[in-house]
Amino acid sequence: MSGKGQPKTAKYIFVTGGVTSSLGKGIVASSLAKLLQARGLSVTIQKFDPYINIDPGTLNPYEHGECYVTNDGAETDLDLGHYERFLGVPTSQANNITTGRVYNNVITKERRGDYLGKTVQVIPHITDEIKRNILLLGETGLYDIVITEIGGCVGDIESLPFIEAARQLKWDLGEKNTLFIHLTLVPYLASAGELKTKPTQHSVRALSELGVQPDIIVCRTEHPIPIEMRRKIALFCNVSPNDVIESIDAETIYDVPLLMRKEKLDQRALYKLDIYNDKDADLESWKNFLGKLKNPTEQITVGLVGKYVELKDSYKSIAEGLIHAGAVNETKVNVKWISSENLVDAGYEKRLEELDGILVAPGFGERGIEGKINAVRFARENKIPFFGICLGMQCAVIEYARNVLKLEDAHSFEMNPETTNPVIDLMEEQKSVTNKGGTMRLGAYACKLEKGSLAHSIYGKLNIQERHRHRFEFNNAYLEQFKTAGMIPTGINPESGLVEVVEIKDHPFFIGVQFHPEYKSNVANPAPLFVHFVKAVLKNAIPLMKGAK
Repeated sequence: MSGKGQPKTAKYIFVTGGVTSSLGKGIVASSLAKLLQARGLSVTIQKFDPYINIDPGTLNPYEHGECYVTNDGAETDLDLGHYERFLGVPTSQANNITTGRVYNNVITKERRGDYLGKTVQVIPHITDEIKRNILLLGETGLYDIVITEIGGCVGDIESLPFIEAARQLKWDLGEKNTLFIHLTLVPYLASAGELKTKPTQHSVRALSELGVQPDIIVCRTEHPIPIEMRRKIALFCNVSPNDVIESIDAETIYDVPLLMRKEKLDQRALYKLDIYNDKDADLESWKNFLGKLKNPTEQITVGLVGKYVELKDSYKSIAEGLIHAGAVNETKVNVKWISSENLVDAGYEKRLEELDGILVAPGFGERGIEGKINAVRFARENKIPFFGICLGMQCAVIEYARNVLKLEDAHSFEMNPETTNPVIDLMEEQKSVTNKGGTMRLGAYACKLEKGSLAHSIYGKLNIQERHRHRFEFNNAYLEQFKTAGMIPTGINPESGLVEVVEIKDHPFFIGVQFHPEYKSNVANPAPLFVHFVKAVLKNAIPLMKGAK
């Protein structure tokens, strides 16, 4: 694509959506990226979100699903999780930009006097800042193709500057260097017994009115789209019938790359970008993963205890981590979503009795905390495999302090600043910070594991790096008391001395981690903690199935 010794010059694919949100732009973008990667091209994906928050870090998970965290500590949209799970390539701060960040940058420049007295406007100043961010990754020389997913729906006021910036880039970059893919819905009307193309026509017209003619139209549908209907869409939307791609509902999101290959999405994209590539997409390991995922030999039930369980996307990476781990173990992991608020009252044990394993999820704030602590106690006392992540690990520490160390009012300073036993506390340097955005330990940090520990056997090495997203820490003033009583800190941050991993011996599997292993789990490299948790649950559940204790 570029001369020897020359840095790569990237080409740009833009993915927009219409008709309705949540059609799966992220999955389509990830699937196309996977296919191009499997043909030997280097690809990255970035997400441009039209909301005014600087990042999703302060958003309630009910608003926007989980907040994903990258190695460099960026709090991002959950679609970046899809990108990493599909591609196995780390993303960064540069892969997720919001309207808030764009305006923040422009206003900062204006205050600094960079615009020399000019009137600062949406065009050209905001659009120029968007274009600068779109091109950042492409200018590194690392990528053949940069895919940019534009959040929201065509026609929304807030996404207009992004569409305009992409329109301008088409002309800035010249012929064959950009490609526009538009994702729409072809709904099925049960009363009429047929699929309808009108929403797609309207959506493409709305995009065309903004000066962007899509090159490829991907149609989300519940039923196969007949060839005559593809021709009709092509005719009304100014594309060839080959550029109308069907994206039918799939059994699992991991089917989508194979469905897109069947529809020749990667071939059409390469042809339109004038990239010669005669390599077939090598998806053998992907197919192996799918084969195991779809043909499990065992099944287990894991309780996921959290406070945002009504919206499954709140724990997207954890759910996917369990899917990856299940496939490795050829085991179907049935996830039972349990609201921690339902485990507070007497008799809560009834809700946990049928579970083979218990995972206590991350979270912030006091709501549902006692339910999480009860879930830990149940798992510990009944020898049920337990895995605590972030706040889940902190709950394990609080539970142990109260019921084993007999520190009855033990708590986290976050939930109860009055406690005389703050076994979870703020780091000293955080105590004076009041700004919620950016007061946390974020991104990848080193952790040294204790030789011979459960964590060591899981990772197979002593030095690991995992991603963090939290504000409160294990209080080292209580370290010796916990050790003596049998809760062992087996993972320590080598620089700060902060506890990262706790475990209990004489238990089938009991581990709590301060970091978020789910963020790094992907199809090619499932997170070791998830793989071993599922393995332990399976091992523990099989004797129970046979009626033996």
